[in-house]
Amino acid sequence: MLTRRGAVGLMMAALALTGSVACHTVPGGPGPRPAVRINEIQVLGTHNSYHVQPEPTLLAALRSFLGPEADGFEYTHRPLVDELDAGVRQLELDVFLDDPPGGLYAAPKLVPALGLAAPDPRLAGPGLKVLHVQEVDYRSTCPTFVDCLTQVRAWSDAHPHHLPITIQVEAKDDAIPDPGFGFVVPPAWTAEGFATLESEIRSVFDAGRIITPGEVRGGHRTLPDAVRAHRWPSLTTARGRVLFVLDDGGAKRAAYRALHPDLADRLVFVSAAPPDDDAGIVVVNDPVGDAERIRTLVADGFIVRTRADADTVQARSGDTRQREAAWASGAQYVSTDYPFPEEGFGTGYVVTVPGGGVARCNPISARPSCRLTTLRG
Repeated sequence: MLTRRGAVGLMMAALALTGSVACHTVPGGPGPRPAVRINEIQVLGTHNSYHVQPEPTLLAALRSFLGPEADGFEYTHRPLVDELDAGVRQLELDVFLDDPPGGLYAAPKLVPALGLAAPDPRLAGPGLKVLHVQEVDYRSTCPTFVDCLTQVRAWSDAHPHHLPITIQVEAKDDAIPDPGFGFVVPPAWTAEGFATLESEIRSVFDAGRIITPGEVRGGHRTLPDAVRAHRWPSLTTARGRVLFVLDDGGAKRAAYRALHPDLADRLVFVSAAPPDDDAGIVVVNDPVGDAERIRTLVADGFIVRTRADADTVQARSGDTRQREAAWASGAQYVSTDYPFPEEGFGTGYVVTVPGGGVARCNPISARPSCRLTTLRG
C-alpha cells in the first residue's frame, strides 16, 4: 500500500522529470538545491558551421582580387552531425532568401569562368539556402536550411538526452563587389522572409522541441525581468531541445520584431542587450576588448555568444589568447572554426571545453549546485 509520504515522493519525481520543479535533493546532502539552468554552463560552438572552403583555383582567384582578406575563407567544417558528436552544442547558419521556385544561387558565374566543379544540385531547389557568400564562397555541407535542420533533428532523435542545441541564424542579403560577371544580389530580408524562416523551422521541429522567448519570459513583463529572475530553463527541461537566435540587428532585427510585436508569438530570440524588452541572448564577438561587458551580462543572467578565433588568424599563428579570454569571460557559447585540430597551417590549433567533456560549469554565473556530473550530453 502506497503511503502518503511515498505518494508525495512519486509526485516530486514526476515533476522533476518534466522540469516543473526548480530544485532537487542531493543524495546524502543537506536538502534541496537549485536546478542548474542553461545560462549557468559553457559549451562549444562553431562559426559558420556548414562552411566548406573554396577549391584552390577559386581561392587563388579570390586572393588576387581580395588580397589577405581571402584568408578568412580557408577553413572547412565537418558535417553537422560530426560536430555534434564531438560535443558542439551551438551552431551558426548563414541563411539566404531564394526566389520562390529556387535556383537563385545554383549557377555561380565563376564556375564556368574558372572551370570549377558544379555546385551542389540542392541549390537549385526551393527554400532558404545556407552558404557564406553568394557567387564566391558557396560550398556547404547542408546547402538548404531545411537540410541543416533535418540533420540536427536526426542527431537529436538519436541522442534524446543531449544538452540543448542553440542554432544561431545570420540572415544574409548583402550585395558583393562585381567585376562584371553579373553577380546575384540576394533578396532583402523582410517580415515575410522571416515568416518563411519560421515556417521552415516548424516543418522540422515540433513546437515542444523549441525553447522560445515566450517560454522564458513566462509571466514577467519583459524578457530581461525573467532573465534576472532565473527563468532560463533547467537542464532537465532543456534536454533534447533546440533554441534559435537571430544574429542580426538593425533593419533585419526590426523586420522580425515587426512580424511578431508580441514576444510570446516568436520562435526565435533576437540578439539584443538590455534595456531592450526582448533582450536575453547577446552576441559579443570580442572577448578581449569586451571582456568586462561579457562578464557583466553573464553575471546579470544573460546568455552571451563570443568567438575564440576569427578569419583563420589564430589558427595560422597558434595564438590562444583570444581562446582563453573567451572561456574566462563566462560567455555561454564559445564559437570557433576549429573544434577539431587544425591540419593545414602546422599549428594544430583547436578549441575544446576546458577540462574536457561537452560542457563545464560557468565560471561567472554558475551556482554551487552545478556539478560536472549534471552536464553530460
